[in-house]
Amino acid sequence: MHDIGGVPRFLCEPVDVSPHALTGFDKQADALRQILGAKGIMSVDELRRGIEAIPEAEYHRLGYYQRWVRAMAETLLRKGVLSEAELRAALAT
Repeated sequence: MHDIGGVPRFLCEPVDVSPHALTGFDKQADALRQILGAKGIMSVDELRRGIEAIPEAEYHRLGYYQRWVRAMAETLLRKGVLSEAELRAALAT
């Protein structure tokens, strides 16, 4: 679903190229990715791989930075940097 150039339902939809402001969430997601990269915990390639692993229906439902956060969480869980209990606790606050 990441190479959607030939998918008929996307052929006639215009791409919104107008400038837009980043939300606080967007900025935090980007900052977290940069910190994880600077500390050698997660690479951009791992982020991309995680985004590409998101099931199609969920991929289309999530926003751009929501995909980043989901991919980062999955990678941190897989690497044991974060436990499921820690993630659930953080999401509960």
